[in-house]
Order: sequence, then C-alpha cells, then structure tokens
Amino acid sequence: MAELIGPRLYSCCNCRNHVSLHDDIISKAFQGRHGRAFLFSHAMNISVGRKEDRHLMTGLHTVADIHCADCQEVLGWKYERAYEASQKYKEGKFIFEKSKIVKENW
Repeated sequence: MAELIGPRLYSCCNCRNHVSLHDDIISKAFQGRHGRAFLFSHAMNISVGRKEDRHLMTGLHTVADIHCADCQEVLGWKYERAYEASQKYKEGKFIFEKSKIVKENW
C-alpha cells in the first residue's frame, strides 16, 4: 500500500513554489488568458497586484493579477468585485491559469 506523502498541491510552473491545494478547487470550467483556468477558494505564496476593472466573459469585474511570491510569474488573478449579482460568488476567489501551475504529490 502506498503511503500518502502529503496533500495534493499545485505549484508555480516556473519555480515550483506551492500556490494552492487541490481541495480548494471550486471549478475547473473557467477560461483564462491562455486557455483553461481553475477557480480556487484560497491561494498561498502569492502576491496580489494592482486592482483594475476588466470586461471578462461574464461581465465587468474588479480584478488584480496574482504573482508567484518567489519568481513573480503571473499565475492568474483574484476577483476583488463582481458587478453582476449572479457573479458575486467569485469575490475573494482566485483564478489560476492551468498552463501556469503544475501538480505536486499526485
């Protein structure tokens, strides 16, 4: 029987800094700038950039790019504010571009 090494994680594709837990995925059905993206409830070892309004596929949102705290690679964005009532569930959540993260401990 294989022993569990630890929680399944996602790491920065550039430097392997741990940025989120698999258990924090809310949805894998999102679109990022460079293809598929995942919505996470929490993130770690990141820095949050300047807030700006962006017109996304689901309407106007205030977002801030998120960067790896170690190498500063842009990994996705944080939803700061949703202007449409149906999109409010995204506030405070994080988008990680699938192409910018790698699996660890799988």
